[in-house]
Amino acid sequence: MTRKARTPTQDAPARRSMPVSPPDAPGSAGAGIARLEVRNLATIAQLSLELGGGFCAFTGETGAGKSIIVDALGLLLGSRASSDLIRSGEDDLLVTGFWDGEQSASRRLSAQGRGNARLDGEVVSLRELQEWAQGRLTIHWQHSAVSLLSAANQRGLLDRRVGARPYAEAYARWRAASARLDDLRATMRERARQIDLLTFQVQEIREVAPQSGEEEPLATDLARLSNLDTVAQSAAAGLELLSDGEMNGLGMIAEAVRALNAGAKYDPLTAQLQDELRVAQEAIRAVVGELRERAENSAPDPEELARVETRLAALGKLRAKYGPALDDVVAFGDMAAAELETLEQDERDAGTLEDEVAALLGDVRREGKLLDAARQAAAGPLAEELLAVIRELGMPHARMTFALSPLEQPAAHGLSDVTLLFGANPGEALGPLSDVASGGELSRVMLAISTVLGADTPSVVFDEVDAGIGGSAALAVASQLARLARSRQVLVVTHLAQIAARADHHYKVEKTVEGGRTVSRVRLLGEDERLEEIARMLGGHTSEAALRHARELRDVPSVPTD
Repeated sequence: MTRKARTPTQDAPARRSMPVSPPDAPGSAGAGIARLEVRNLATIAQLSLELGGGFCAFTGETGAGKSIIVDALGLLLGSRASSDLIRSGEDDLLVTGFWDGEQSASRRLSAQGRGNARLDGEVVSLRELQEWAQGRLTIHWQHSAVSLLSAANQRGLLDRRVGARPYAEAYARWRAASARLDDLRATMRERARQIDLLTFQVQEIREVAPQSGEEEPLATDLARLSNLDTVAQSAAAGLELLSDGEMNGLGMIAEAVRALNAGAKYDPLTAQLQDELRVAQEAIRAVVGELRERAENSAPDPEELARVETRLAALGKLRAKYGPALDDVVAFGDMAAAELETLEQDERDAGTLEDEVAALLGDVRREGKLLDAARQAAAGPLAEELLAVIRELGMPHARMTFALSPLEQPAAHGLSDVTLLFGANPGEALGPLSDVASGGELSRVMLAISTVLGADTPSVVFDEVDAGIGGSAALAVASQLARLARSRQVLVVTHLAQIAARADHHYKVEKTVEGGRTVSRVRLLGEDERLEEIARMLGGHTSEAALRHARELRDVPSVPTD
């Protein structure tokens, strides 16, 4: 997709200055979202939010609309949009995100259900917006951890540690050859019929060997050969008048030359006229010779006439079948010959492709065994790395392993399925993650995966990943989020003071009533405001004890050690 550069704010609401400009976070990847602008989304009327790098926390009272920020980012990711998201009484909503380098993405939705997407100010399809944003932003919604229930996603976790490409390439070659063999077998009868037809057509044209432009001179020859009697008769009549008759042209001119002899002696003009008559006499003699040749040698030649007639008839037959013009016949012959060669090659291929498919299947099985071995080797260490984090997140007895189960036939992903087996409690047998893990457990497994394997995009959003945890587990979650934020921009909607305290930037979502309408606002907190907000989150008030506890949480090192 080629887009012309345009002003990024073409479709965006006017910017509003923030009370505090966020500093760049230490270790920030520098490629996250720099600013988010929102207009008429739910309870947000107008918002222009500058976002810092590193760890950004969003907090606020229950019902303040913290998750609206996540909803706004979700719209940029192409999530399904409903007109119910539009602020009551407004015609449309608009969300615009700005990335470093002044790249921008926006999405508008009208009350009538219509909408559009833009990249750098230019209208694009929703799919183009999704593809662009998915390379820059990942959102872990409250319930998005269910993606871990997918067998493909569980296998994908393990394959981040192994090289699956050689198998994928071998499988693709085998499937392509198999598909071609299946196609050749399925079209065998039709191909044989086509070969017979094309063979006849090519042979028919080649036997005649038509040449472009040959019909016109042949037609001229035919007209001449068909009228040789007339040619001879007309030549004889001419000879009679010019030389062979009792009274003929040559005799009369000879008499005229002799008659001028007497006058030519005395008159130069008469002598000149006499010379001109002699010239005419020689010219007529030459014509007489040509006419005699025609009269004596213009007898009809049946064989030559038949040859020309046969040739023209053969060319006419080809034109009737493959024309209309002779050039079309020649072109058809070339095309038919090329198609015949292709079909005959297919016939030859069908005879050798079975062996090739068998050899390629051998390659697939060999690469598949190597892939299984690599997965087995990587499964244990990866499970241990994940468990080390999961146990810190409030599940000290958790167990996990990746199980490989052979398939009857090779699949695009390998010779085996991969299942993530999990157990959170002692004494319980391991079972498929999809069967045994609760929603909260899934969320913490997702956080562990994001920390251990890293996020795939420069910005990662967690929507209340801390649901259902507290105490030391909350501190562990905060530590893991801070660790992830060393290489990514991490945006977290949280209700836990332990997590908010570790953030590099702390934003508060507040809901007020203005002019009889509910309005949500987001602002960056200064240090004193942060302590008050953390104190509120700890105990619902800002007593000195709560503030002291908040300071203790803030004093925890912002960048954890590994």
